[in-house]
Amino acid sequence: MNWQWTSINSMAGVSKADYEQLLPLDSHASPFLQYDFLHALETSECVCEESGWQPLHIIIKNSSNHTGDNVDSGIVAFIPAYIKTHSYGEYVFDHSWAHAYQQHGLAYYPKLIMAVPFTPVTGSRVLIAKDIDRNALLSYISAITSEILKSQQLSSLHMLFSPQSTSDTLALESMHQRQSVQFNWLNKAYSDYTQFTESLTARRRRSIKKERASIIKQGVNVKRIVGSDINAEDMQFFYRCYQQTYLKRSGHTGYLNQHFFYTLLSTMSDNLMLIIAEKNQRPIAAALFFHDKDGLYGRYWGALEDISGLHFEVCYYQGIEHCIENNIPLFNPGTQGEHKILRGFEPTLCYSNHIMTEPAFDSAVKDFLQRETPHIVDYFIQSQALLPFKQECEAN
Repeated sequence: MNWQWTSINSMAGVSKADYEQLLPLDSHASPFLQYDFLHALETSECVCEESGWQPLHIIIKNSSNHTGDNVDSGIVAFIPAYIKTHSYGEYVFDHSWAHAYQQHGLAYYPKLIMAVPFTPVTGSRVLIAKDIDRNALLSYISAITSEILKSQQLSSLHMLFSPQSTSDTLALESMHQRQSVQFNWLNKAYSDYTQFTESLTARRRRSIKKERASIIKQGVNVKRIVGSDINAEDMQFFYRCYQQTYLKRSGHTGYLNQHFFYTLLSTMSDNLMLIIAEKNQRPIAAALFFHDKDGLYGRYWGALEDISGLHFEVCYYQGIEHCIENNIPLFNPGTQGEHKILRGFEPTLCYSNHIMTEPAFDSAVKDFLQRETPHIVDYFIQSQALLPFKQECEAN
C-alpha cells in the first residue's frame, strides 16, 4: 500500500470522468454524491469561503502511479469535505461544543466536515476505486486525520450522516460516534397505496383519509412533475416558495440560490421531481424531491398560502404514492419531525463521527457522547412503539 493524500479546493480539481469511476464505500451513493450536485454547489457559490463552506475535498491516491500535478492519476478515494466557520446547514448540532471552546478561550472554528452541504441524508462519505480494501482505507483515513487538521490549523473533524458500517469502523479508530434519529418510510413491497393504508390501524387509516379528503374539499389540486417535464417556470415558482419558508423560519432567504436550482434542472433533471399544489388554477405551494432507484428524498418545501393539511399531502402522501408506483424502497422526507411517525415513517438511527485536535476537549466530547447515546436509543425505541401499523394479532 503506497497511498498519499492531498486536497483540492474545487470539484474542478478532479475530472468528472475519473470521479464517476469511483464507487460508494458503503451503501449507495445517493443523488447528492453525484459530481453534478457537488459541482453545482460550487459554481453557484452556495459553498465558498464567503458562505462559510470552503471546499477542501480530500483525495487519496496511489503515489506510485502519480505523475506530475495530475491528481486524477491513481485515485484511490475521494471524500467531499469543507472547512466551516460556523455550524449552520449541517443538522448534527454542535453549538454547545463551540460554546465550550469559546468559554475556555479556544477557537472552535474553523473546523472540517466530511459531508454533503445542507443535506442530512445518510449515504457513503467515501468514494473508492474498484478492489480497494474498505477497512484498510478507513484505517488510513483515521491515521491521517491529525495531519489533515494540522495542515489547515483546524480544531476538529466531523464525518456526518455516514452509513453505520463506516461509522462503526471509524469509532474503533478513535473517531467518536454520535447517533441521531430521523424518520423514513419503507416500501414493504406494497402493490398500491390502498395496501399501505390497510397495513395501518383503523384509527390512523381514517385520520389519513380525512386529511387527504380535506385537501380536495379546500379546492386544492396536486400534481407531480418528473424529470425533463419540469420547466424553468416551474422551478422559478418553487424557488419563490423555498425562499418563503426560510423567511418565515429564519428571517433569511435560504442557503441555496436560484442559480443552484437552475443548474440542477439542466444537469440532473433525471433525478428531480417537483410537486406543485394549485388552487383555482393558481400555484400556491411546491416541494422539490430527488430520487434514484434506491430512494426518494424530500428536500425543500414552501407555501404561499396557508392550507390545512397541505404540507402532509405535498411532502408525505404524494411521495409515498410515488414510491409505491415506482418500486422505490425508501422515502426520506427530511430531518426531524415526530409527526411523521403517525403517518407511517419509521425511526431510523443516523451516525456521525468526531475527533478534536485539543486532547482535553476530545476526551470531553467522548464522555458527552457516551452519556448522550442511551437517551438517543431510548428515544428511538419509544418512537418505534408509536408506529401506527397493525399488530400481528390484529392483522390476522
